[in-house]
Amino acid sequence: MRKQLVALIDQTSLRVTGHQIDQLIALVLLLNKWNKAYNLTSVRDPSQMLVRHIMDSILVAPYVTGNQVADVGTGPGLPGLPLAIMHPDKQFVLIDSLGKRMNFIRQVVHQLGLNNVVAVQSRVEDYTPETPFSCVLSRAFASLADMLSWCHHLPADTGHFVALKGQLDTQELAQIPAGFEVVATPRIEVPQLDAERHVVDVRPRSA
Repeated sequence: MRKQLVALIDQTSLRVTGHQIDQLIALVLLLNKWNKAYNLTSVRDPSQMLVRHIMDSILVAPYVTGNQVADVGTGPGLPGLPLAIMHPDKQFVLIDSLGKRMNFIRQVVHQLGLNNVVAVQSRVEDYTPETPFSCVLSRAFASLADMLSWCHHLPADTGHFVALKGQLDTQELAQIPAGFEVVATPRIEVPQLDAERHVVDVRPRSA
């Protein structure tokens, strides 16, 4: 598995340390173990988890700015846990309403020693952060309009939203609420993934 992950990373411009690779592999092993009992993801093969969950998440690392990051609707900690491994200098708050997902995330945080991750069980619209976030992430969470409606209170005035999407939906992009604008939609190339992936960067118009 380590050889596969190193080979995947070598096809990108990412710089990943040996310790980070060890942590990412440990995350996959825990996800695979817990998945059998808790059904955290439809992906059952650990080698596919490396592609569809780990690589799909860490390739967003260059777009995560600032020091306070929220991952809304994080599910089993994706993309938040892989990105927290990639960015040990940033603080991550992973938010989801399901207790079994929070239990898994807390176990990962404990076993991997991720002191930059806090798991919060809450609906995002009910959660009020102590400190506004510089970056609010989402992956397979909701439409852009719903994400911005539910999470508009989370970022700082200069913060932004980063949504991980597959194919770009021009109608979805056009339906974002007033007061926000899409500033970039870069495509990311995930090795061995036969599907489109895009990052949608949304910012308040006043920022």
